[in-house]
Amino acid sequence: MQTIIESDYEALSERASEWIAKCVSDKPDAVLCLAAGATPVGAFRKLVSMAKEGKVDLSKCRFVGLDEWAGLRREDEGSCKRLLYEEIFEPLQIPEGQLYMFDACSEDLAGECQAMNRRIQTLGGIDFMLVGAGMNGHIGFNEPGTSFDTYAHVANLDEVTQQVGQKYFSKPMRLRTGVTLGLKHLAESRSVVLMVSGSHKADIVERIVNEEISEQLPASLVRKHPNGCLLLDSEAAVKARKD
Repeated sequence: MQTIIESDYEALSERASEWIAKCVSDKPDAVLCLAAGATPVGAFRKLVSMAKEGKVDLSKCRFVGLDEWAGLRREDEGSCKRLLYEEIFEPLQIPEGQLYMFDACSEDLAGECQAMNRRIQTLGGIDFMLVGAGMNGHIGFNEPGTSFDTYAHVANLDEVTQQVGQKYFSKPMRLRTGVTLGLKHLAESRSVVLMVSGSHKADIVERIVNEEISEQLPASLVRKHPNGCLLLDSEAAVKARKD
C-alpha cells in the first residue's frame, strides 16, 4: 500500500480529484465507486470544476453506489444518493442509465444486494474506488467483524456508526441497518484510495497503519491491495508511524 500525506484538506481534495481524473483519462468509460460523506466532497467539487473546464470528461463513466441507509430515498436528507446527485451527477448531467445505485427502500434488500452484485459483474468490475474510514474503521457499512469475502449485503450498523451518522440529519434518526458493497468488491477493484481527513480520525489512522490486518478493522484491508493508497492530510496522519 502506498501512503501519501498532504498538508491540508485542500491539497488532499486536489490529489484525490486528480487521481479520479487520471483513471478516467486512462479509461473514459471507467466504472467508479465514490463514497458519499463529508470527506470526499472537496474532491467532488474539484472534479466537477475540472470537467467544466474541459480538463476531464466523465460523460461516459459508469457510477456504482457504495452504500445507503436503509429506508432512505434519493430526495431524503442525509441519504448517500442525494449527496452524490447534488455534488456530481446533476452538475455533470450524468445520464441515469450510467448510474447504478442501491434502492434502499426495496422490500427485499437482500435481493437488491444480489442485483447489485450482478450489475457490477455485468459492468466488468470496478475500476476505481474512493472510500473513507469510519471512526471504528469501517468502509462503507462494512462494520468491524465483516468478512473480507463478503459482496454486497444488508448490514447491521455498529453503535458508533449510528451515533456518528446523526451528523447528516437535522433531527434524530433511527439508523439501524444499511446496504453496502462488500469488502470483496474493494479487494477486486482495480484501484482503491482510502481518503481520511482531520485530527478526529488520527486514532483510527494509527490503527489502520500499525495494527494487524484484520476483519475487526475493515479499513486495514486496503494495505493488502496491490493498487491501494492511504491518502491523508497532516492532521489525520499525526499519529501514524513514520518509516
